[in-house]
Amino acid sequence: MEVKQAKITAVGHYLPEFRMTNFELEKLMDTNDEWIRTRTGISERRILKDPDKATAFMGAEAAKEALESSGTSAEEIDLIVLATVTPDYLFPATACLVQNMIGATNAFAFDVSAACSGFLYALSTGSMYIEAGRAKKVLVIGADKMSSILDYTDRTTSILFGDGAGAVILEESTDGTGIIDQIHHSEGDTNCSLYQHAGGSRNPATIETVKNRQHHVTQDGRAVFKKATMGMADVSLEIMEKNNLEPEDIAWLVPHQANLRIIDATANRMGLSSEKVMINIDKYGNTTAGTIPLCLYDWKDKLNHGDNLILAAFGGGFTWGAIYLKWGLK
Repeated sequence: MEVKQAKITAVGHYLPEFRMTNFELEKLMDTNDEWIRTRTGISERRILKDPDKATAFMGAEAAKEALESSGTSAEEIDLIVLATVTPDYLFPATACLVQNMIGATNAFAFDVSAACSGFLYALSTGSMYIEAGRAKKVLVIGADKMSSILDYTDRTTSILFGDGAGAVILEESTDGTGIIDQIHHSEGDTNCSLYQHAGGSRNPATIETVKNRQHHVTQDGRAVFKKATMGMADVSLEIMEKNNLEPEDIAWLVPHQANLRIIDATANRMGLSSEKVMINIDKYGNTTAGTIPLCLYDWKDKLNHGDNLILAAFGGGFTWGAIYLKWGLK
């Protein structure tokens, strides 16, 4: 059976209007703008303030923009894969809520949970349905309302994250562009270096878990930084070597926006200059599953047909991975 190739044919995004600057955070905790910028590269992040709107809303808005930009009707979508760690509910899947919001009546839908690597995992999953001939048009979304699980008295976590969503449409490629290769890794984090203590079946929500602030992001910053720096760089080099790519062959590195120092270390290991690296962490912070599609949206007008892109991410789990694709939009 002939293996098809999937390519991105549209990009959409959603960012909340409210900008929370570092100066706003100074009022909430013991921190300051210089301390945050020098350690993370972040100046501000977007926050979805409306309590009646959550991850599905942002994902649907990003999806609508992708559909509109490509002239695709929601009814044409066969599959929706949504990556998130902040679902509207434990069930039903947030992807199903998005399906209803946009009117994708012919699609089936499910979520992927791989933390900050979620969009790459979702993109790989969606591409496999195209490659196998099981779907013609797939909507892949990365969306997170991280503000809903942050403790704004904890400067080790709350300074890092923001809210946002990005979406792409995948279709079969007929011109050699698209997703060429993908590599993913996982390593069970038995030390719980990056996790949310309560809310799952192991520690169900109770009055005590709420009082003890166990429903917020918790991390061992040093351990995560070390692991992420190694993981993103290693897998990026792995996919370059596997596909005989030299630094000069790569037009853009599209890294997960976790920390500017992690991004710089990854680019340096790959032999790439800063001019080849997409960076918007200064404006949006870490939107978890949203970072990579938001980069693609911000840079879409700078990308040329056939450009070699390396998408790389690292997240809780631990999970990490890289995708090599040739840009297919003209």
